[in-house]
Amino acid sequence: MAIGISIVFSLVLVVATVLLHYELLQFAGTLPQRLTVPTRPSIIIVISVVLAAHILEACLYAVAYYVLQHHFGMGGLSGHIEGDALDYLYFSMATYTTLGIGDLHPIGVMRLLAAVESLNGLVLIGWSASFTYLTMEEFWGPRGAEARRP
Repeated sequence: MAIGISIVFSLVLVVATVLLHYELLQFAGTLPQRLTVPTRPSIIIVISVVLAAHILEACLYAVAYYVLQHHFGMGGLSGHIEGDALDYLYFSMATYTTLGIGDLHPIGVMRLLAAVESLNGLVLIGWSASFTYLTMEEFWGPRGAEARRP
């Protein structure tokens, strides 16, 4: 039963983060055309939206860890726990980015969710990297230079 709940949480979070990421990248991609700002601020805005997307996605996982531990009693975090919500966010950010510092680690069925978060974060970060490259190429590449000529 516990593994089933963890799988459901994992699937729901993957779908939610992919949809959130898609919508925020779509927003970031169209924002520079809607704003009449120079190239440099446009790139900063795009990067800020991309970073915000990743932070929000890691926050979703942090909430899931909290809910699994405190409302379902399934697993938890072990290690150098300080006992507040920041533990879950810190662990989620380290897991999402595949940083894996190791001072906190999941126990129980939360291990499955942590493994899925690492894979999900890796894919979404790769998606953001390609999106950012294409956006910068649009602004700075030959096509971007031609589009900026009067």
